Amino acid sequence: MPHWLTAEWLALVKPAARTQPSSRRTIRVRGRSHTALVLTPEPPLGAWLADLDALLQRSPAAFAGRLALLNVSALSLSGPDLTGLLTELRARDIRLMGIEGADPSLLGPGLPPLIKGGGPTSIIEFSEATPPNTAPSEPTPVPQPLSTLQLENPVRSGQSVVFLDGDVTVIGSVASGAEIVAGGSIHVYGTLRGRAIAGAVGDARARIFCGKLEAELLAIDGLYKAADAMDEHLRGQAVQVWLEGDVLKTAPLH
Repeated sequence: MPHWLTAEWLALVKPAARTQPSSRRTIRVRGRSHTALVLTPEPPLGAWLADLDALLQRSPAAFAGRLALLNVSALSLSGPDLTGLLTELRARDIRLMGIEGADPSLLGPGLPPLIKGGGPTSIIEFSEATPPNTAPSEPTPVPQPLSTLQLENPVRSGQSVVFLDGDVTVIGSVASGAEIVAGGSIHVYGTLRGRAIAGAVGDARARIFCGKLEAELLAIDGLYKAADAMDEHLRGQAVQVWLEGDVLKTAPLH
């Protein structure tokens, strides 16, 4: 949910604020989830960079306009080694938002920050660029995407289910440490203990329904509410969650 920095808080850190009333609105801080590409170099680094060049030759726009992280946990790097690797990536027009798996002492001013606590990753395949002067092929019939993904079995801890084409329905429960990401609404017939992220492609009308609320995190269209911010009297109940303006609302199902 949005976090508010109030005038009272400002008065504590800046006494002058007590005597200077302002008509400006309070600051709203919102949380939003995004998917980042994770580069994980492996030794020997020269061979890995050659493979990266081959990928960029096949798909020149693979990293264009995308958030990217660098995970160096498989490498033993000194400070100059890390700086050199970052220079190589910048030369390939890959802009990093953060670094994982690095010794914090190696990161200083001008370098991406250290990132911790990310979720599990999955392999992303990039399509090859069409060679020049290639005649267009005949279009093939495109199957209609499913509007609902129905899961007959419980979602276990550590599993991540991502379905951006519509709703996700779970007949069983969602365990702690599991994650459901849906482009539409999320329906959990059993207990929701993990994370439920609905409206992930910008659908503010999406909702979350569950038979028993024990969730670690709820989110709709990028606005989230963590477990410690949920109404305690709604825990253990069947609820629905929806977005009303910038507020994530939760109410029992009757």
